[in-house]
Amino acid sequence: MSNIETIQYDAIIVGGGGSGLRAALELSKTGYRVAVVSKVFPTRSHTVAAQGGINAALGNVHHDDDWRWHMYDTIVGSDFLGDQDAVEFMCQSAPQAVIELEHMGLPFSRDPKGKIYQRAFGGQTRNYGGELASRTCCAADRTGHAMLHTLYQQNVASNTTFLNEWFAIDFILSDDRHVCGISAIEIETGKLYSIISKAVVLATGGAGKIFASSTNAASCTGDGVAMVARAGFGLQDMEMWQFHPTGLYGVGLLISEGTRGEGGYLINSKGERFMQTYAPLQADLSCRDVVARSSMLEIKAGRGCGPLKDHVMLKLNHLPAETFEKKLPGITELAITYLNIDPRKDPLPVVPTCHYMMGGIPTNRHTEVIDATRGQDRVVKGLYAIGECACVSVHGANRLGANSLLDLIVFGKACGLRVSEYLKIQSAPHANTSNQIHSIRRYNRCQNSSKGISVAEVRSKLQSIMQEDFGVFRDHKSMASGLKSLQTLKQDAEHMHLEDKSEVFNTARLELLECENMIEVAIATAISAFDRKESRGAHSRIDYPERNDEKWHKHIIVNNHSAISYRNVNMKPLHEKPILLKSRDH
Repeated sequence: MSNIETIQYDAIIVGGGGSGLRAALELSKTGYRVAVVSKVFPTRSHTVAAQGGINAALGNVHHDDDWRWHMYDTIVGSDFLGDQDAVEFMCQSAPQAVIELEHMGLPFSRDPKGKIYQRAFGGQTRNYGGELASRTCCAADRTGHAMLHTLYQQNVASNTTFLNEWFAIDFILSDDRHVCGISAIEIETGKLYSIISKAVVLATGGAGKIFASSTNAASCTGDGVAMVARAGFGLQDMEMWQFHPTGLYGVGLLISEGTRGEGGYLINSKGERFMQTYAPLQADLSCRDVVARSSMLEIKAGRGCGPLKDHVMLKLNHLPAETFEKKLPGITELAITYLNIDPRKDPLPVVPTCHYMMGGIPTNRHTEVIDATRGQDRVVKGLYAIGECACVSVHGANRLGANSLLDLIVFGKACGLRVSEYLKIQSAPHANTSNQIHSIRRYNRCQNSSKGISVAEVRSKLQSIMQEDFGVFRDHKSMASGLKSLQTLKQDAEHMHLEDKSEVFNTARLELLECENMIEVAIATAISAFDRKESRGAHSRIDYPERNDEKWHKHIIVNNHSAISYRNVNMKPLHEKPILLKSRDH
């Protein structure tokens, strides 16, 4: 491929999910030329699958609730790996962010007084881990769907430019390594483009498809994360993957934590509510890492359900019919459609399933990407990251349920504001298009292949390795073997064969490029997990079962050359004085 057309914008946002659309909406007010580049139509982005809700201390259920309790829960839930300045900013911004969505038209469920309905969710408390808090604002069990469509409608009304079904390949850099664009494929034509811009925002979502069992959509292949890895800027806390306790057994689809917030609970083969044994205080509404490990321990102890005793059951059939009708309609539909089980009558088989990437592209709370590979933080000029692909880090070692949608809207807006400030002072980029040679080589390598290993075989091996060696429980021996297998697989993947050489809407080519991205993410995950010799949050090592704050209270940075460095966790909140409440009376 020789003829590469160049187009130019002031800023481009790669990804059309919740965070990308929120940033685009903020930037639409500036008058700058901004485009959203998305490999799927925006309303098919994975945000649409989010069910449970958005956390915000509105106080509609508990009048004494406060954003500072929310901050406290988030820090504790992160197993103290969350950066406190970012956590404070997110939790303090939450009420306003939710009200803004309501004013945009998001159809929240309502309580009897007409206020936004708030349900209980795991890890949400008041009074320093005491009473459970109902803090999760929701639109039945389809909150992500409602949010994504609301934001998309607002962007249409604001005349946001969309490059739908375009696939981002790699960055275009200046000679001083400022990011000033991307190379991308227009999927409809197969044509390769240079998109030059003053600023690039990555909002590409997660990468859960590196695991065999995942709640993530097929599109969650870590594209933005891999772009950063190939550019050598480094990735942070990639060992931290959340396994949701209630993935639908045999399918992987998410069964929302909202089911337990409405009164559902987990049972083993003996019909016992085992979470009351593992976590008596919060039981089934404990943090997700605790519930996932507890379920796996029950299975390992032989108390699992089914012929293979390889899952547990989620009991919902004691709940009132009205709860299913008004608050859990989507869950009911999913269970009947995929397993032919009616949760109003029978328990649902569930098992811990890969759900969320807490690590990712390191950023500060202003959403600017940080290059920490040389032992000190350096802002990468022109590059921003938001949403699941970013590690700001508000989730640390374990994300609280319903903090993900909040992360999207708070930092999506913050990104829009920051980029608009940057555009005012940034001159036209001096792109070195020779940086595209790597992108062209990747494109031509698959286009010119005549034989080799298939994408399906590489992807299957990758997912199997990650599932078996880097799952809920980890140890030195299995991870060492897994890392070696991944490195061999990466070499094999350099010879992946593309049978279909057609130009127009060639999804096989996209799958090959996505598979290369998945390998980058998987190897970064393996290196980080092997390095962290403790158990913290979602990272649970059998050989190092205790948390070790003295040696491991720090972020791990890994670059594409497998080099490791570390960053300190920011333990200083934004306010100079301590902000946590002494009591819940204020």
